[in-house]
Amino acid sequence: MNDPLNPLIYVHQLSLYYKAMEMALLTPVQVVSLFLCSSFFFDSHCVYASSPAMYVFGDSLADVGNNDYLEFTLIKADFPHNGIDYLHHKPTGRFSNGKNAADFLAERLGLPPPLPYLSVIHMFNITNTDAFLRGISFASGGAGVLDSTNKGQCLTFSKQVHYYHSVYASLVQQHGVVKTHDHLSKSIFSFIIGSNDIFSYSKSKANPQQFADSLVSTLQTQFKRLYKLGARKFAFIGAGPTGCCPSQRAKSKTEDCNPETNLLSILYNNAAYSLLHEMKSNFSDMNYSFFDTFNTLLHYIQNPETYGFTEVKAACCGLGKMNAKVACLPISGYCSNRKNYIYWDPNHPTEATVSKLTSTVIDGSPPNVFPVNLRQLCAL
Repeated sequence: MNDPLNPLIYVHQLSLYYKAMEMALLTPVQVVSLFLCSSFFFDSHCVYASSPAMYVFGDSLADVGNNDYLEFTLIKADFPHNGIDYLHHKPTGRFSNGKNAADFLAERLGLPPPLPYLSVIHMFNITNTDAFLRGISFASGGAGVLDSTNKGQCLTFSKQVHYYHSVYASLVQQHGVVKTHDHLSKSIFSFIIGSNDIFSYSKSKANPQQFADSLVSTLQTQFKRLYKLGARKFAFIGAGPTGCCPSQRAKSKTEDCNPETNLLSILYNNAAYSLLHEMKSNFSDMNYSFFDTFNTLLHYIQNPETYGFTEVKAACCGLGKMNAKVACLPISGYCSNRKNYIYWDPNHPTEATVSKLTSTVIDGSPPNVFPVNLRQLCAL
């Protein structure tokens, strides 16, 4: 462990964090918080955080910049008008006009925004675990539960878990098994994944239930692997009403939600919840929180005025019918009243929508989030 009395080490580390700040567009206050909490982590808990760290796995709904480091992928958001409402109004690799789910979850748990794993290993010595102590996002735009989903264009789910294994090994090497497992057992492991598999279902020969079962079978394998590597608190963000995304509505002459796509989301969510419930029965020290994104977001769509929305069908940014035929590009038009739109682009919600959803993840109650919300999960 680093010598807490050695100021030269601290000065060197702080300089690295300021480089990370420029890369991730964090504020100086957030960087100092990240530095102080990680540097002293094993000696005392950061008083501002309700959990010591958050490790994020998922797709573009939680990607905070990993795909920026993938040379050959077309699935990127490192260009305008993405990030128009983020710090400095610049794109950061987030598929959003502003913050995404990973940002809001960390912020509301008192943690700094998670850094993208690929940026950390580019900038820091991977054997120096300070950058890992406050958590990392492995999420990658285009990723699915299945490795075949957008293969070659993203960090697959299995690859994300593989990278986490590297983080785990580094923590154990530097801090030992006991301290590492104590840290990880109190940390949150968040999962926001499955939508891309559902969008790709047309390529499958399986019926909807078989397809959902195949997704959850893969989830089970990876969840058990993560459990063996110290994960004890699982926060699962279920698939939303994917059939109501502008990209799906635009396929309909009546601009209605796609019922087949929505059915897949329901089946997947039910199977994922059953898996978590089963794991809890088998592993008494494992706990979880399941967020019903589907019904929560569908309620926004069906009752927009209650939540301050005026546009529930069209995307704010994009091209073509409902701004949903082509993704948000520099040549696209975009709405000025983004807080009134549920969807930012053909497949992603606006910052305003995500803010409301994650507020329920953190402090909501059944039937929206169960058996506990995320704040309660942290306290277990």
